[in-house]
Amino acid sequence: MEPPPSHGRLITLEGGDGAGKSTQANLLAARLERAGNQVVATREPGGTPLGQELRRLLVTPGDDPPVARAELLLYLADRAQHVARVIGPALARGAWVVCDRFTDSTLAYQGAGRGLDEAQVVGLSGFATGDLSPDLTLWLALDPAEAARRRADRGLADRLEQEGIAFQSRLATCFARLAAKEPERWRTVAAEGDVATVAARVWAAVADRFPEVAG
Repeated sequence: MEPPPSHGRLITLEGGDGAGKSTQANLLAARLERAGNQVVATREPGGTPLGQELRRLLVTPGDDPPVARAELLLYLADRAQHVARVIGPALARGAWVVCDRFTDSTLAYQGAGRGLDEAQVVGLSGFATGDLSPDLTLWLALDPAEAARRRADRGLADRLEQEGIAFQSRLATCFARLAAKEPERWRTVAAEGDVATVAARVWAAVADRFPEVAG
């Protein structure tokens, strides 16, 4: 018997470190729930038990960090497990999935950031996800210098956050290019301002893409 068609929606939040993705993802998930939707809030890496172990390997500073190709494959292993165990089943039962990072982060961090071949990254990402693509991607756009100030205020930078402003600038350039390439899927959200102001912008972008959710 064929499984029923998916009626769920996958919303991903992207951006550089310090842009406020995790906070906004949680606020968006809560608002979608208040609107009467079934919602799964998750993140990458770390959305499954296996992913939590991979996250520890990926973000914790250490004496033997993964080389670029190993880093890419670890992220993709996390994503394959995540799609199979969490995202895919949630979409199949009609839930809205709000995910803090997804495939576009891999293109930015391991492609633009690490200099790996983008076509190869795209191909491997498709293999890991079964070619699953978000219904909406929100780019929280923030000047890399301001993001760096936020990270400094927060302290305890992880391994990728320690890469510096030149690395973060490459990420921002890549996200801008990806957003321009697929305007139907992407919405750019200015991440300057307080949490509530940015949350209002996020909701406006979601309502623009899915008018039915705004009632």
